[in-house]
Amino acid sequence: MFPIRDSINHHGPALVTRLLIAMNVAVFFWQVSLGPQGFQWVVYQYGFIPKAFFADPGGQFWHIFTSMFMHGGFEHILGNMWFLWVFGPAVEARLGTGRYLTVYVLAGIGAALTQAFFLPHSTVPMIGASGAISGVLGAYFVLFPRAWVLTLLWPLPPIFFWLPAAFLIGYWVLIQVLYGLLGLPGVAWWAHVGGFAVGYLLTLVLRPRRPYKDEPFWYREYGF
Repeated sequence: MFPIRDSINHHGPALVTRLLIAMNVAVFFWQVSLGPQGFQWVVYQYGFIPKAFFADPGGQFWHIFTSMFMHGGFEHILGNMWFLWVFGPAVEARLGTGRYLTVYVLAGIGAALTQAFFLPHSTVPMIGASGAISGVLGAYFVLFPRAWVLTLLWPLPPIFFWLPAAFLIGYWVLIQVLYGLLGLPGVAWWAHVGGFAVGYLLTLVLRPRRPYKDEPFWYREYGF
């Protein structure tokens, strides 16, 4: 299932989301510009490696941040940036710039540490913004439980359905946990789970307490 857009009619300018997407895309094209060998080198130089982290936590901690802006290929970055674009703007407007960035960054940190906890001896570099974006999904789950998401269920022929956001995101989390338990290689499943958990819990604390309907600047109406 692939999300196309949500049912929220107005998201606001989404300046931080746009900036995060631009930064990720810029870093990726820098990676590509280095050629195949250079691409591989920067992945190991700036990616997050659990075994190296536990050997030298102080010296390796900054790799968490650099790894959050790197991707392994066009499909990797396109998928991550699309999810950020679909779910990020609503969360950004609801939380505001500071709280939104706090959720994004801390979710990225929590994602890396969760992956390291489950695979402490791994020497495979973890890269990508998916851990931080998982935190955005966690925030969306808290803030917009009644929203709907237009979802592509089957590409050929294309079949679209409106699904409840809570159902779609809940299904996504379940898949991450299941694949993590199965130990399927190639994706940092536990990083996704950890990032989602951090985003969910942080948003419970950081979300505005005043009624949503009294916030006219980012007030949304649900509708197709």
